Amino acid sequence: MTTPQVSFEFFPPQSLEASFRLWDTVQALAPLDPRFVSVTYGAGGTTRDLTRDAVATLHKSSGLNVAAHLTCVNASKAETLQIARDFADAGVNEIVALRGDPPKGSNGFQPHPEGFANSVELIEALSESGDFTIRVGAYPEKHPEAADMQADIDWLKRKIDAGADEALTQFFFEAEGFLRFRDACAKAGITAPIVPGILPIENWKGVRNFARRCGTTVPTWLEDAFEKATRDDREDLLATAVCTELCSDLLDEGVDTLHFYTLNRPELTRDVCHALGVTPQVRLENVA
Repeated sequence: MTTPQVSFEFFPPQSLEASFRLWDTVQALAPLDPRFVSVTYGAGGTTRDLTRDAVATLHKSSGLNVAAHLTCVNASKAETLQIARDFADAGVNEIVALRGDPPKGSNGFQPHPEGFANSVELIEALSESGDFTIRVGAYPEKHPEAADMQADIDWLKRKIDAGADEALTQFFFEAEGFLRFRDACAKAGITAPIVPGILPIENWKGVRNFARRCGTTVPTWLEDAFEKATRDDREDLLATAVCTELCSDLLDEGVDTLHFYTLNRPELTRDVCHALGVTPQVRLENVA
């Protein structure tokens, strides 16, 4: 089994306590030498300033390659591109470009009157600047708003053709679905890398509810396993085993890169990475 390259996603802190947790998470995972770490945007653009601040701080203080999420929600084209320029001026040249989730309680995504209508328009504008490596979202299971899987694949191809360099997928629980999606993308002429998104299950009830909102299939065997593990107080052990096996299955099928959604809790992600052979890298400047 090949040792994979990894990347990690964080969300911006909204309190002093959360700031310490984010920094502890970064400190715990930085030694694994990730390709990059990304910082998310809240639904409806609610954490725009927090994301910008967290990205700038991480870039300056961590030594990691930091990617900023950028969405089309609740902002004009000029405002969105100014945020992108601010990132570039701060030395951040990686963006995860997304349409973005609508504000909670709204009736779905509504473009800003002077904003980008969708992620393809945002990607085209970022690509024209020439300043960024651009990553985009992909859905190995049908997006809740898509007509069918082919529509998802067609839209992903439009995003790649618009200038995206790589796709990061929504999380999933069984390798077969991702592998079928990867094959279908190749058949559609998509040649950019498609990196599977991995969500270690820190809290089964929360993850199950999140999965249902995202349209991610929750297998019956996984429901049964966590029901028993919860009774036996072995959820963490099961979570580590399930996630490690999923990643191993992907690596056995030629996947060489994984993107972990950490939820700012590093322990399970770190344990899975260690099990896959991703171990701390000693930097020369730290050697006496």
